[in-house]
Amino acid sequence: MNKVGVNWSGDMAFEVEVNGFKIPIDADEKVGGKNGGPRPKPLLLAALGGCTGMDVISMLKKMRVEPSYFNVDVEGELSEEHPKYYHKIHITYSLKGKDLDREKVQKAVNLSQERYCGVSAMLEKSSTITSEIIIEEE
Repeated sequence: MNKVGVNWSGDMAFEVEVNGFKIPIDADEKVGGKNGGPRPKPLLLAALGGCTGMDVISMLKKMRVEPSYFNVDVEGELSEEHPKYYHKIHITYSLKGKDLDREKVQKAVNLSQERYCGVSAMLEKSSTITSEIIIEEE
């Protein structure tokens, strides 16, 4: 079982402790915060990017596909009504390298999204998740 601590720091700020690491979170000034850290919802997108990114890079290494650059960007579109949640999420996987095999990259992305990334599995229950792969030859 995983456990995180969320300790109030005053106003709208909290300090989150995850795996022994401390992350400040806060609200925007217009809702009473002091902009002292990221907002909670974008951290969900970061968790998704980290989860799928770790999956993909791990599988690429096993497939002997070695990019010189790998980046995951995650964009979320919030619903109009409260409670606002990401009803659409788009993941962009960007890679650079020499002779990168697009089919292997696509296979790694598919395996992450469909089988291994638990964050993706949770979010797809409430969100439409799409993705694209950008490969730049070196």
